[in-house]
Amino acid sequence: MGNTKPDLMQGTLDLLVLKTLGQGAQHGYGIAQKILVSSRQTIEVQQGSLYPALHRLEKKGLVKSEWKPSEAGRMARVYSLTKAGRERLAEEIEQWNRYSAAIGWVIEG
Repeated sequence: MGNTKPDLMQGTLDLLVLKTLGQGAQHGYGIAQKILVSSRQTIEVQQGSLYPALHRLEKKGLVKSEWKPSEAGRMARVYSLTKAGRERLAEEIEQWNRYSAAIGWVIEG
């Protein structure tokens, strides 16, 4: 197995994106980088997965976006959580904690 990166379980990417945006507004590349750093270089989110997730979350009203100048001076689309997104994040974290505990019980049992 070595250096292979794990595939994300279905639904996990949305949780990671919401959690990252819960720490503050960010552009797409910044979201991917924060997830990579936070996961200790384990979870590398590809643009082909990230942007569809952002658009899906925006369509659900959990994320909003606006164009702003980036550090490089170019315009970048910056994403942030909506009130509904913050509420959903809390629900998703609670559900994830229950789910991961249940998996632990199965593995240990």
